[in-house]
Parts: sequence; C-alpha cells; structure tokens
Amino acid sequence: MSKLPLGPEKGPMIVAEISGNHNGSLPRALDIVRAIADTGAHAVKIQTYTADTITLNVDTPAFRISDGHELWGSRKLYDLYEEAHTPWEWHEPIFSLANDLGMIAFSTPFDETAVDFLETFDVPVYKIASLEIVDLPLIKQVAETGKPMILSVGTGSIAEVAEAVAAARSGGCTDLTLLACTSSYPAQPDDANLLRMPAMAQMFGTKVGLSDHTMGLGVSVAAAALGASVIEKHVTLRRADGGVDSAFSLEPAELAQLVEACDVAVRALGSADAWATSAENESLRLRPSLYVSEDVKAGDIATHTNVRSVRPGGGLPPKEIDRVMGRSFTADSPAGTPVSWDLF
Repeated sequence: MSKLPLGPEKGPMIVAEISGNHNGSLPRALDIVRAIADTGAHAVKIQTYTADTITLNVDTPAFRISDGHELWGSRKLYDLYEEAHTPWEWHEPIFSLANDLGMIAFSTPFDETAVDFLETFDVPVYKIASLEIVDLPLIKQVAETGKPMILSVGTGSIAEVAEAVAAARSGGCTDLTLLACTSSYPAQPDDANLLRMPAMAQMFGTKVGLSDHTMGLGVSVAAAALGASVIEKHVTLRRADGGVDSAFSLEPAELAQLVEACDVAVRALGSADAWATSAENESLRLRPSLYVSEDVKAGDIATHTNVRSVRPGGGLPPKEIDRVMGRSFTADSPAGTPVSWDLF
C-alpha cells in the first residue's frame, strides 16, 4: 500500500486545491497547475463530480443556497455545481501535467461513479469532503481501494467523525488523515479551533492536518506548528479574475510564502531538550561577569566602584559579587582585568 509523503517530522504536505478556480477553462486550469509547481507545493487536487452526480436539477428552497450567504446566496445548487465542476475529460491532462512537474495529483470523489473513474488513473490518495463525512458508503468504497485517505471533518460532530473513521477502517484503510476544517466560505480564524487536531490524533490514532478556508497564512502556519501532516488551501491565478472560489483562494505568490512559512514553523519546533546551543556561542561569550572597573593597587579593598558586573564573560559570575566585596587585592590590576579568586 502506498503511503503519503512527508508528515509531522518533515513538514506538512501542502495541497493546492484548484476546485472551480479554472473558471470553465482547461488552459487556465493547466496554468494554475504550472503556477502551483513553481511555489514548491507538493500536491494538486481537483474535485470529481458533475451537477447531476452531486445534486438534482430541482428548484425548490431546499435546493438553493440560503439567502445572505457571503459568496453564493440564493444560488440554485445545480447551477452552482454546473459552473464549478471540473469536466471529467480534463482530469487526464491535469493529472499528467502535475505529475510531469513533480507533484502528486489526486481528487475528491462525491459518488461511486467518481471513485470508479478515478481508479482508472490509479490516483495515489483520496480526499473526502467535509459534507460527505456522513456518506459512510462512499467512505467505505474509497477505503476499499487500498489507497491513503484524507478526510475533512468540517460540519461533523465527534460521533460522526468516529463513524467515518470506523467506516474507513472497516473498508481496509490503514493510512488515514483527519483534517480540521471550518466549512464556511471564507472561514474566520476564530472558528478554526485548531486544538481539534491533537485531540483527534489522540482520540482516533490518525494523522491530522488542516483544510483551510480562511484568508491569509496564519491559521495554516499555526497548524504546521501543531503537527499537521497535510495542509490544504484553495489556489487561483488571481483573485481579481473572479470565480466561485476565488474569494478565499491564495494567489501563487502567497502559496509560495505558505510553503516557506510552514517549513520554518516545523524547523523552529526543534527539541524540548535543547537549551543553550552552538548557535549562541558568541552571545554566551558576551554574558556579564565580574571585572575590575578601575585601576587598583595591591592592598586596595574591593568595592562596588572598582569591581562591577559588566559584559563580556571571563570573570567570576555576577552572583559572587557579595563574596568579593571587602576583600583585599593582592596585586596591582588595571581596569578590564577579569576578577578571579587569585586577585584577593
């Protein structure tokens, strides 16, 4: 069975989600893939559905986005998904280009026909979207492929996440990653609740990560510091170009910053056993110690005027100042002489 690359020890796998940001153009989709490759991101993800496989062509209130939604208010589900979907005939050129550019390419299936279709490409990993966390038959079908699974837990209760994990494991999945996710577009950092990540790792014994719909990089970098194995962000060429997902997507330069920032965050964690390090040698040399601060002659008495705690090191530690005071110097000593017990 294949395993996902990277992980908490090496830094998170950065997944760039194209979603509907192709704006209905295959050349644009391929340009996004090329731009992602230049950022150092590790993987490209798309979504595999059609309007007919994900919903019904029905126009009732239940089949419309609620009024007042920040991005898609009042839109008919069928029309929204028709606009946002990635045509299935685009999968091969997108996957091939991503692979040629050294990236992993995979997708999120939304029904059994999508899984069967993606299996013809032998995709290396599958992603289950937040809303499909309750589609246990789909989760089990994906698990039966034997591929690693990434599952977003947005909208899920603890009980629903537990059921999804059980379904994945009953289908044979042995490489499962749970992503903290706020299924809101765009999401607010206050709703990220990243402490779910270590909690999920402990409760379910899985790897964890983040599917991030917030603007900016801060939430994702925090997730990297908390041990994320996977971080997923939507990516577009330019937010100004518009599109169904553009408002909460990163531009390529921002994605490159995210890759670098997550790497820095993971490297910065280091070890709890490390205190003074070799990188601090010069600072260590400059720590304060006791020095003769004005010329003295043999027989002079040490006072706070002629002995002071100053930088650099080399003399007795400052904590010895009270034991030094009142002692007689045994030799002439110019200012700048490090204080040692031999002087008294």
